[in-house]
Amino acid sequence: MTSASDRKEIIALVNEAMVSGARCAAACEGLGVSPRTLQRWRDPTGEISEDRRPDAERPAPRNKLSEAERDEIVATCNAPEFASLPPSQIVPRLADQGVYIASESSMYRVLKERGQNHRRGRARPPSRSKPPASFKAEGPCEVWSWDITWLPGPVAGTFFYLYLILDIFSRKIVGWEVYERETAEFAAQVLQRAVWAEGYLTSPLVLHADNGSPMKGATMKVTMERLGVVASFSRPRVSNDNPFSEALFRTCKYVPTWPTRGFASIEAARSWVAGFVGWYNTEHRHSAIRFVTPEQRHRGEDRALLASRHQVYELARAARPERWSGRTRNWTPVGAVWLNPERPDAGRRGHGGADALPHEAGGGDPMAGPAKSAA
Repeated sequence: MTSASDRKEIIALVNEAMVSGARCAAACEGLGVSPRTLQRWRDPTGEISEDRRPDAERPAPRNKLSEAERDEIVATCNAPEFASLPPSQIVPRLADQGVYIASESSMYRVLKERGQNHRRGRARPPSRSKPPASFKAEGPCEVWSWDITWLPGPVAGTFFYLYLILDIFSRKIVGWEVYERETAEFAAQVLQRAVWAEGYLTSPLVLHADNGSPMKGATMKVTMERLGVVASFSRPRVSNDNPFSEALFRTCKYVPTWPTRGFASIEAARSWVAGFVGWYNTEHRHSAIRFVTPEQRHRGEDRALLASRHQVYELARAARPERWSGRTRNWTPVGAVWLNPERPDAGRRGHGGADALPHEAGGGDPMAGPAKSAA
C-alpha cells in the first residue's frame, strides 16, 4: 500500500521527468508504477486523491470520542439512577439536568463495544419457546388430538361449541359433543365417554390440544390423570401445532351439507354433527390414509383393502401394458403417524406426517401432502 506522502513524491518525480522530455509511460516504468495507477491517484482537478481502498490507513475522524469520554458514558449509564434505563431514556434526563455527554446513538455504540448493550433492569431477555413434544402413533388409541370449534347459531353472533376428539393414526372421530359453552367440565365428559367407548382404560394414551382454558382446566386435568391420559399442548400462539384437529374442522365446515344459515337449535346442531361423524368415519375416503375410511383403518381392515386395490392395478397393467409407463399407483398401507415431529427433516415433510411401512417401497401418500418424520 502506497501512502499519500509517497504518492506525492512519485507524482512529482514523474512530472519532473516529463518536463525533461521523458514519456509518461517510460517514467512510470522506471519507478515501478503503471500510468493507469498514476491517473487513478490524481482526481479530475489534478490534485492527489485519497486512497479509497477499504484497508487503507486513514486519519482518525475529528469527532471521534476519546477513551475518557467513552469511560464517562459507561460510568453514567451504570450510575444507580440510570442503571435500569436505556440510552433513549438517559439522554433526555441528562438534558433536563443541563448535561450533554454524547448522542443517544453514540451511547448505544459505546455500550455495545463494552458488552453492555442488553436489556437493562429486571426485564427478562427474550427467549425462544420450546418446540412441542413429538409423539408417534403406531396403532389406534395411542395419540388423540382434540379441539373446540364454533357452530353458528340461529342469530348472528350466537354460537354453539363442537367438541371433537380425533385419533391421529386412523383419523377416526372417537368422541364428540355439542354444548352451549366452553368449559373444562364438558371437555372432561367428552374425553371420559371416548375412552370408555374405545375400551382403552389400561393403555397409555396421549391427548394433544392447544392452550385454551377448557384444555387446561382443573376438571380436565383431574379426569386425564384418573384415566391415565398424558397431556400434550401446542406452543402459545402457534396454530399449526395441532394440525389434525384444524384439518378436521375444515372438512366439517366445507361438506356440501353444511348449513350456511346456521343451526336453529342445539338439538339441530347435535343431529347434524351426528350425521357428519357417521359419514366421516364410515364413508369418507381419507387422502392421508390411502383413501380408506377412518373406521376401516381403525379396525385394521385397510391392509387387505389396499392389497386388493394393488391386485386390481396389477391385472390392469398386465392386460394393457402399453398404457403404463412405470409402476402402478402406490397402494402401500400408511405406517406410523407423527404428531409435531422434530425438525431435522423439516425441509422434506410437513406437520402431522404419516410414514409408509419401512419394508415397502414408495412410502408416504402424495395425495396427502408432505409428511415429516422425527429423529
